Amino acid sequence: MNVGIILTGGDPRTLASMTREAEEAGWDGVFYYDAIAIGETEIYDPWVVLGTMAMTTERVRLGLIVAAPTRRRPWKLAREAMTVDRLSGGRLVLPVGLGALDDAAFGNVGEPTDARTRAEVLDETLEILDGLWSGEPFGFQGRHYRFGPMTFRPPPVQRPRIPIWVVGAWPHERSIRRALRWDGILLQAAEASAAESDVDVLASIVRRVVERRRAELADRPFDLALDGRSPSDPAAAAERLTVLADAGVTWWIESDWADTSVESLRRRIAAGAPRPADFGY
Repeated sequence: MNVGIILTGGDPRTLASMTREAEEAGWDGVFYYDAIAIGETEIYDPWVVLGTMAMTTERVRLGLIVAAPTRRRPWKLAREAMTVDRLSGGRLVLPVGLGALDDAAFGNVGEPTDARTRAEVLDETLEILDGLWSGEPFGFQGRHYRFGPMTFRPPPVQRPRIPIWVVGAWPHERSIRRALRWDGILLQAAEASAAESDVDVLASIVRRVVERRRAELADRPFDLALDGRSPSDPAAAAERLTVLADAGVTWWIESDWADTSVESLRRRIAAGAPRPADFGY
């Protein structure tokens, strides 16, 4: 099991510094978030932030929890992600979802807000990213996007593409089916919050998703990620993560949206990544 952390506060220079600190402290991944206007929260462009994080580290995986392609031009997103992938030497992962509507950069600026339209746009966007990242001539004809063949060079470092994780909301069939088509699932289970509920209930859901993935596409690598807050007690955290790792979780991503202060984030980074009891995961 890999363990990452979401940086929920700080300016770009501080975020870059904290990412380096996390790498030195042994974390496996560092993530930012994709938002434009939420209340009075101080928010920075995520692709600029990821660029600074890439330039100050050498090992950790980088990404956004989660990117919202539903409000970004797919060809622009393809360029941004490829550039960060090359800056980082192939360390980018792209978790995506429909986007959170508490961001004023949806309905407030005329972007579509209904779930069906956003899902259609997301599906088309993922097909376009996959095609443009191939480095070969690619055109597209869909309901929301249409364009003639064009060639994007250079392609990303990672082949056949930058890994795409898709938010999967259990037990909604369309959401889970979409995620299983790509390279990973960021699992959201309404009946078992990763932060609070009985870990055995969550592990049972994880096993069902993993078994389905193996039955449908057993020959392709696949990540199953969860985000939440692990217990502050190291022994309790290790016990919880051991259960989840045994069930098939490949990424645990530590997140705290209540306390976003730089001081709190630095304390959490310095404390080190929680690990399953058997460090061999």
